[in-house]
Amino acid sequence: METISEHSASIKVELPKKDVHSKMPVFFNPIMKSNRNISILLLNSIENEQMNLALPLAGSGIRAIRFLKELKKGKINHIFVNDNNPKFKKTLTNNLTFNKQSTKKVSIFNEDASLFLLNQTEDKKKPEKYCGYFDYIDIDPFGTPNPFLSAAIARLCRNGVLAITATDTAALSGTYPKVTKRKYWATSQKNWMMHELGLRILIRKVQLIGMQFDKALIPVLAYHKDHYFRIYFQNKKGKTNCDNIINQHDYILFNPKTLDFSVSKTNKEKGLNQFAGPLWSGSLMDKSLLKKMVTTNHFPEEKKFLEQLSKEKDLVGFFDVHILAKKYKKSIPKIDVVLKKLRGTRTHFNVNGVKTNKKLADVVKLLK
Repeated sequence: METISEHSASIKVELPKKDVHSKMPVFFNPIMKSNRNISILLLNSIENEQMNLALPLAGSGIRAIRFLKELKKGKINHIFVNDNNPKFKKTLTNNLTFNKQSTKKVSIFNEDASLFLLNQTEDKKKPEKYCGYFDYIDIDPFGTPNPFLSAAIARLCRNGVLAITATDTAALSGTYPKVTKRKYWATSQKNWMMHELGLRILIRKVQLIGMQFDKALIPVLAYHKDHYFRIYFQNKKGKTNCDNIINQHDYILFNPKTLDFSVSKTNKEKGLNQFAGPLWSGSLMDKSLLKKMVTTNHFPEEKKFLEQLSKEKDLVGFFDVHILAKKYKKSIPKIDVVLKKLRGTRTHFNVNGVKTNKKLADVVKLLK
């Protein structure tokens, strides 16, 4: 048993000798520290107060402990924390004591994640100001979030925030085409844009489940980092909002010979015979929220990443200048020159990627 410290929290866990895996005695993934940091920044930056928070797949419980210690005063009404591991209740209770945290605002469960979400209906035993629905639900599984989407969305309240993590990036990014179709009802492509394609395919899948409940799930922050995708949705109720979502489910078409691409309502157009989708073609981030997160960020390790996201053009797709240079047998100009000439920005999806409104011909011209 080791003591692990992560910002304000310290927990006692057994770490594996090799890679993190789902059969650990108590699941803890140190790489997800950034994931937890950003969730704290986002919750502290939105207007929601007195929230009821649900963590159905809590693992070691470190996110819950950090929420209790690091979210602003008045943010939390109650935290419902669950994990199916038989050791979970004892582990979390001990770690709460270890961190000198009261259990007054915490309810601990040891159930299947979906049953836990669906079972939390209003009754006399539940905390004050809890109506049976959650203001924030965090789905952070080992692999795909698919099995937990319906229960989570069913229990998400109006204007609530749903946070989704997916670590099965290979399935979403074109490595396993059959898996992409089976799990995410779409086609991806294993090319320079694969991580953006995977993220947008995942967004659409979650939105389709949401629309079954007349819930329009609008991304306020979505990104790819390390080995995972992460999306924060805000729930807007109503059929009109759902119809607006559907209107932003499109395809990205590619010409593999020229490396050109385009957004389309259909999966084939003249000269563009390779496609990815259907996928979300709308915005990936609320820029005003992101700006607030950058301003209030107190995690040094997140500074560079958040600043890059805030500067990134919120456009569909990008060009990889290195791949284009190789294709057209040109030399590669300095990236600052490319950005200035194209009025573009870098993208977090690809170190050589440039997001710009300019056409392919304009980009190729820059390659001397």
